[in-house]
Amino acid sequence: MPSIKLDPIDRKILAELQADGRMTNVELSRRVGISAPPCLRRVRTLEEAGLIRGYHADVNARELGFEVQVFAMVSLTSQAEAALSAFEAKARSWPLVRECHMLNGEIDFILKCAAPDLSTFQTFLTEELTAADNVASVKTSLVIRNAKDEPGIPFEVIEARAALDD
Repeated sequence: MPSIKLDPIDRKILAELQADGRMTNVELSRRVGISAPPCLRRVRTLEEAGLIRGYHADVNARELGFEVQVFAMVSLTSQAEAALSAFEAKARSWPLVRECHMLNGEIDFILKCAAPDLSTFQTFLTEELTAADNVASVKTSLVIRNAKDEPGIPFEVIEARAALDD
């Protein structure tokens, strides 16, 4: 649960900005049904609370020459907190790694990687990822097709839960 109580207008602001972070405050206020000054105050409060972490453009990776997406499943030799933190820091330093998630189970981390071509990814895999300290094994899966890439969270679920609480 969020650390601050969100009312329906706050949730609508978040949903609208998630769908289009470039809209003006005037347009946002029109969509959520309040005037511009309180809308801007609410957005700033949501930003300060950490519920809005940033605004990003959805760039077309293929049009920019990034033809290869790969999921890399990484197992470490040690799962001590220091080893996990060290791997996370290393993953954050690799430009090809776009997402890094620690998992429970047989695999310690899954990395989402983007590369311009297979050769570039292979070089990263052999010279950096598998050569990194504490890496026991890496299994990779090349993305063939993307059926869904929906950023953010499903606000429909939040609204359905809020309706149950009312």
